[in-house]
Amino acid sequence: MAFFSRIKEGLRRTRDKLSSLFGIKRKLDDQVIEEMEELLYSADIGSDYAEQLFEKAREAYESKEIENTDQLKDFLKDQMKETLRMMDTSINIAPQPPTVILVVGVNGSGKTTSIAKLAKRFQDDGYKVLLGACDTFRAAAIEQLQIWAERLDINTVKHQAGSDPAAVAYDATEAAVSRGVDILIIDTAGRLHTKEPLMRELDKVVRVIKKKLPDAPHETLIVLDATTGQNALNQAKTFKEVIGLDGVILAKLDGTAKGGMVLPIFTQLNLPVKFIGLGEKAEDLEPFNGDAFVEALFEE
Repeated sequence: MAFFSRIKEGLRRTRDKLSSLFGIKRKLDDQVIEEMEELLYSADIGSDYAEQLFEKAREAYESKEIENTDQLKDFLKDQMKETLRMMDTSINIAPQPPTVILVVGVNGSGKTTSIAKLAKRFQDDGYKVLLGACDTFRAAAIEQLQIWAERLDINTVKHQAGSDPAAVAYDATEAAVSRGVDILIIDTAGRLHTKEPLMRELDKVVRVIKKKLPDAPHETLIVLDATTGQNALNQAKTFKEVIGLDGVILAKLDGTAKGGMVLPIFTQLNLPVKFIGLGEKAEDLEPFNGDAFVEALFEE
């Protein structure tokens, strides 16, 4: 499976921690259980979820349900898979086009590149895609989105740098309707200095979209940098409070990433990871697969 082979490297940092316990089959005792507890807390899966796993594993050990480290590994894998299967990773496609997808995230998270990758996926599925360049506070963001759009032969609605993002959002929505576009993906500013200006700006963008399409945006996705761990969780928490979120694109999932953070994103924030970014090319975006993720996390 392509997802499995490509995500293994991205999960190396977390997997290396877990492999120290499961590399050799050992009979379970209190010391092994304590080692497991320390490893779970030091991995990237979040302290709250680590505690839940530890408590369930200890109960299984005390009831003789699991008696060695091989069984313990399988037990943990089953628990994680069960958790991730509760995530709804689907994209909400509007009954009548266009579907409007609002993409948020801080500068440097990989947001613009992720938008291009997402556009490529929809394009490959036969959808007509339009991009809205509403990150007008960085001229480089508009230029970067335009470069990707030209590579993919996708049109972009843009204004001059410094323009009102809401005006761009309105024009992009109007263009999507008039041109018979299937998917409109809107980039937004990546500043996160304080909540209030961000809330006002994003709220205005959403309001002008709704003037044209009352049920839009149909999806609001945040792009998170998988190398930043708790920082990324805090960003997601803030954006969720500000505008509400439907899911996550986890970018920059390479060997330095804190890949286990998929679990706290869901267990702490109730946000599904819908896509993961595994490289720099337009094709390097994969729909999230929870079972394959867990298998790669424990693969030796």
